[in-house]
Amino acid sequence: MLARSRTLPSRIHHGAVEERHDVRHYLQVEVQPKTQAETEAINPLSNYSKCFDDDGRLKRTGTFWTATAHIITAVIGSGVLSLAWAMAQLGWVAGPAVLILFALVNIYTSNLLAHCYRAGDPVTGQRNYTYMDAVKANLGGRKVMLCGLIQYVNLFGIAIGYTIAASVSMMAIKRSNCFHKSGGTDPCHMSSNGYMITFGIIEVLFSQIPDFDQVWWLSIVAAIMSFTYSSVGLGLGLGKVAESGKFKGSLMGISIGTLTKAGTAVTATEKMWRSLQALGAIAFAYSFSIILIEIQDTIRSPPAEHKTMKKATLFSITVTTVFYLLCGCMGYASFGDLAPGNLLTGFGFYNPYWLLDIANVAIVVHLVGAYQVFCQPLFAFIEKWSAKKWPKSDFVTAEYDIPIPFFGIYQLNLFRLVWRTIFVIMTTLISMLLPFFNDVVGILGAFGFWPLTVFFPIEMYISQKKIAPWTSRWVGLQIISVTCLFISIAAAVGSFAGVVLDLKTYKPFKTSY
Repeated sequence: MLARSRTLPSRIHHGAVEERHDVRHYLQVEVQPKTQAETEAINPLSNYSKCFDDDGRLKRTGTFWTATAHIITAVIGSGVLSLAWAMAQLGWVAGPAVLILFALVNIYTSNLLAHCYRAGDPVTGQRNYTYMDAVKANLGGRKVMLCGLIQYVNLFGIAIGYTIAASVSMMAIKRSNCFHKSGGTDPCHMSSNGYMITFGIIEVLFSQIPDFDQVWWLSIVAAIMSFTYSSVGLGLGLGKVAESGKFKGSLMGISIGTLTKAGTAVTATEKMWRSLQALGAIAFAYSFSIILIEIQDTIRSPPAEHKTMKKATLFSITVTTVFYLLCGCMGYASFGDLAPGNLLTGFGFYNPYWLLDIANVAIVVHLVGAYQVFCQPLFAFIEKWSAKKWPKSDFVTAEYDIPIPFFGIYQLNLFRLVWRTIFVIMTTLISMLLPFFNDVVGILGAFGFWPLTVFFPIEMYISQKKIAPWTSRWVGLQIISVTCLFISIAAAVGSFAGVVLDLKTYKPFKTSY
């Protein structure tokens, strides 16, 4: 029988007590009592330890650059591809202004959230390993359950959105080659189902990476890919503007009466829905606060984790906002009111087809990594809860050493294998049922923006800093929160209206492009 791993919660097995030695592992359900020597070794006030942090876990190794890679991987996702469409709905005045405002709000609230990683003192306070832990330490009560529900439902939804986006890009590679061979005469219609299944199989394999801290290399690769396809989209937009010699678009966005690619004219009501949906698309393009605490938990100290995280957040969002403005504005300048919902797969561009292929391959590679960055916190939550619920179950807690050539020893956990596989299958099936890229992006952005990016960070910061009600600072924070709430409600209404319109011409599992 394969050797049992000892990276397990301490428990009784066959009459013998198994000690847990790897206290960093995500299945940890309790920290074992330490001897006086061990306590002194991990207590930074009495003696510095090269192996353990102040909470008894193995030293964290994350840096400014790895945190930046995680953030860029999470932020520059499929959302960048819908920004040209969002700009077309809002126009040259409101579009860039809304984009910059969302960036500023995200930078500010992310800095507030970074302070909540440790309860009490930002340097020596107790660590909060997840977003839910931070809410529990600072707010408690029913808000913890509410936060967990919103966060994990949003993570599940993001997995669906990324599956749709990746499958569309995979399909776009074949379609661009088809357009090239036919000279644009063949409409090259095809189904996305097979590509979603392919992406799902890839994610089943990558989902077996045990811990968030072990996907740092995947984040770096994904971040490079995100810059690659964003740069291609920007370059193609600049080329098209240079070729035509003029900027398309208008100050107020898409005009009433404009004929869409579907052959229908945009009505006043549809313009309103589309404008609101654009807000959701932009909000989705900045959605990373949902995993900020989990990213911060990978950062080594000193310096204090919140200082490194604030620098990484400022740098990452500044860089991505510049990219967003360039990609969104150039896409809008290229196509005007007819900007496609997905810049690189909506086939506003046909040539050079090989460059489009490179960009779409980069999108797929990026989304493979981004899927893991967002889903690992959900995986860890379910597995930690299960380990507490059934600590004596071999199926849930036992790990077995599997030797893999050129890799080393992989620790197989049967529960992780089964549940993560089921999770990926579920997200794939739902993606096949609702393959509406722009609508799903808008709904996810609206659903997660206010509670996770604005409300909880502000409420936790107020609690931690003991800001008195009705002081100028308290009032200012509440104004930001209420304003963002109205924006989220408006974006949600617009996105759901878009889904209702799409469902009128949709057949499950038979959507083709």
